[in-house]
Amino acid sequence: MTGRTAAPRDGGWVVNVTPAVAGLATLCAATALSGVIAGGLWLVYLAVAITVIGGTGVLLRSARMPLPVVVLGQLLALTSVLVTIFTRSGVLVVLPGPQSLSDLVAKLGEAMAEVQTGVPPVPDSEAMRCLVMVAIGLVAIVVDLLAVGAKAPAASGLVLLCVFAVPASLADEMLPVWTFVFGAGAFALLLAVDGQHRHEAWRGKLPGGGQSGSAPAATGVAALAVVIALVAGASLAFVGTVGRLPGSGDQIGGGSGGLGIDPMTELRGMLNQGAPRELFRVRDLPTSAYLRAMTLREYVPDKGWQLGGNLPEGVAADGALPVQPGDQGGGEVVDVKIEPVNWVDNWLPVYGRPRGIQEVDDNWRYDPVRGMVYSVRARKSGEYTLQTVLETPSADKLRRTSGQVDVEAEYLEAPGVESRVADLARRIVSGHDNQFDQATALYRYFTDGTQGFTYTTQTSNTDTSADALADFVLAGKKGFCEQYASAMAIMARSVGMASRVALGFTAGFPTGDYQTITSQDAHAWVEIYFPGYGWMVFDPTPLSDGRGVTPPYISGMSADDEEDGSTAGATTTTTTTAAPGTSSSASAVPGAQGQDGTGQVDEPTPTWHLATLIVAFLVALLVTAPVLFGGSPKKNGQARPDQQVLPGQAVWLRQAPWVRRAALVTAVAAWVLVSVLLVALVSWPLAVVLALLAAAAAPSGVRVWRRRERLRAVAGLGPDAAGAAWQELVAESVDRGTRVPDTETVRVAARRLVRVHNLDEQGRDGLRAVVGAVERSWYSTQAAADPSLPGAVDSVRQSLSRNAPLALKAKFLPRSVLQPKAPTDSDPQD
Repeated sequence: MTGRTAAPRDGGWVVNVTPAVAGLATLCAATALSGVIAGGLWLVYLAVAITVIGGTGVLLRSARMPLPVVVLGQLLALTSVLVTIFTRSGVLVVLPGPQSLSDLVAKLGEAMAEVQTGVPPVPDSEAMRCLVMVAIGLVAIVVDLLAVGAKAPAASGLVLLCVFAVPASLADEMLPVWTFVFGAGAFALLLAVDGQHRHEAWRGKLPGGGQSGSAPAATGVAALAVVIALVAGASLAFVGTVGRLPGSGDQIGGGSGGLGIDPMTELRGMLNQGAPRELFRVRDLPTSAYLRAMTLREYVPDKGWQLGGNLPEGVAADGALPVQPGDQGGGEVVDVKIEPVNWVDNWLPVYGRPRGIQEVDDNWRYDPVRGMVYSVRARKSGEYTLQTVLETPSADKLRRTSGQVDVEAEYLEAPGVESRVADLARRIVSGHDNQFDQATALYRYFTDGTQGFTYTTQTSNTDTSADALADFVLAGKKGFCEQYASAMAIMARSVGMASRVALGFTAGFPTGDYQTITSQDAHAWVEIYFPGYGWMVFDPTPLSDGRGVTPPYISGMSADDEEDGSTAGATTTTTTTAAPGTSSSASAVPGAQGQDGTGQVDEPTPTWHLATLIVAFLVALLVTAPVLFGGSPKKNGQARPDQQVLPGQAVWLRQAPWVRRAALVTAVAAWVLVSVLLVALVSWPLAVVLALLAAAAAPSGVRVWRRRERLRAVAGLGPDAAGAAWQELVAESVDRGTRVPDTETVRVAARRLVRVHNLDEQGRDGLRAVVGAVERSWYSTQAAADPSLPGAVDSVRQSLSRNAPLALKAKFLPRSVLQPKAPTDSDPQD
């Protein structure tokens, strides 16, 4: 049946390694994801998933299950692995149930947010591992179906090529060359193995029994596959979609003015990442301030905040920059050095009111109206020097502002705002006769702690439409910066204040001589326009972890704020996030929360675990090598005619069969231990399940090995060929519940086999030939066996399969292994 790990051919035993090679090809193709996913632990997770899928396929095919059942079984096995690793709510830990499936969907939702917003390479988070295991696990099932089930491994190349295409299109740089080498090499091996297996099945010969006439053709196809994979990979690797803006050519915006990815979605993704990712290193910043990446001017009902319209051509960002609307051009200019670390985007963040930027290339443009530095395509910038003004006017100056608002009318539009929200905004600002006090009243409504607003990134409502904002302001009162900034900005517009939502980063935390800003510092706030001064920051999010920045015109209101002139950029309520390893509870600190984002730090792998894994791996290698290259044991001092003794072979293994058997058992046990310890790196419950499965599969594995050794001896036509043939047929009978007493002669035992197992004519003829060969081996002086012996053994085994098929229990628990010395009287098969 298709998918069996081995098939008898003319008394020999041809091992079908296609399932294993198909899994290897999938794993090697998946290495292309190293261009978009950091770290390497995800590859171990993939190896576990692919091994389970391949093993399930082999197991079900050996039980002669139909193809749909094999695929469904593999899907169930993959789901069970996912449930075991990524949830704690599975039925009996490993089986999927309603709650565990719900938890998996939630985990995949986190991963999709990281995919939509992350900049390759994204962190090796738990959610990302889950997504990769699902995607590549499905690929492994399809490849196994094509290569093993449909016997069309060449068709699986299209699926594997898609695995390369996805990371190649997402990575901003060319994928590593070694990923193409591994992928193409494994696929070539899959084609070669399948071609050799087909040739041997057609010729009816054992591996090494003759030269395959199709080998050159298989080699040619493999070589062509390598060329195609390398050319396709090299071509696709230059395709990048990171942060791509819609539209064609160099057009900024796509008519709707939206980003290729929604700005708010990008913000949510950075905040929801399990492990913080370093984005910027800032030097010479004299005071804490928000780092602004972009501003959103348009509010669309049922969609939320967007850039609004196409960006203008702007001016070159390298050099002196024009002032923003309302900015009088004064103030102390400071030089701030900003070093992007893992930032590849269309936006180059700035502080305060920029006056100039040095050391950026010509691809960056500056829009003074929006206060943004942008590029047509996402790109990585080197360290740049920002010349900016951080000083802000005093509260008294802002109170005295008056005059016409000289900004675009879009900054005053508030379409679709619920009347209840607009009425609430008017009540909040009533009694204040100037714009500054009105804006401050809105700000205090969210931050003074009297209205029940709380900050959390775990809210399930990330919608910023009109209905969602009304629910947030009037009922829910729980969310993160996106909801707070959206709500205050639209409420400010509803009472006539020009406002916009700014996206960027909070202050970060100090690291040596620079300030570190990570993905967990991503933030949204409100900027309100004041004639004569420009855009002023109001952050309504009630942050409690020290990351917020409160401008002096707000923080100094409790003191004497009637002084004239501008205030320095220093803040009174800002404390930067503590550095890693301190006792700060701020969630933005790298290392302060585990990979799963739950606040629990991942425990390191115990030393004994790693030491045992290394020792087991070394033992497995040392014992496997002589077993593979030690040749087959001699019989009566003569090597079998089918074995060629090569230089360097382990002579002691060939001369001592029991030593070879012991070495083989040791090698298998060592590799099982290595596999269990590797899986334990991912999940101990799954490792326990694997160990139990290995123990359960041990009897059938021993039976397969014994059968293979005997049939190989039969095919060798040596002095022990006839004895090995009879031993195998007796074992086949024992597995079916009928034992051959030691006191019976070969002919009597043969008649018993014919009668009990109802052998047909072909089986009886084969059995007579085997009995004759056994008797000749006893009395004849000729050492070589009859060349027809392998075919005779195969005829008997095929007749047994037709007329007395093995029960499923007998396949997994063979009596010839479990009860080798049991009573000899016959009993019917279960």
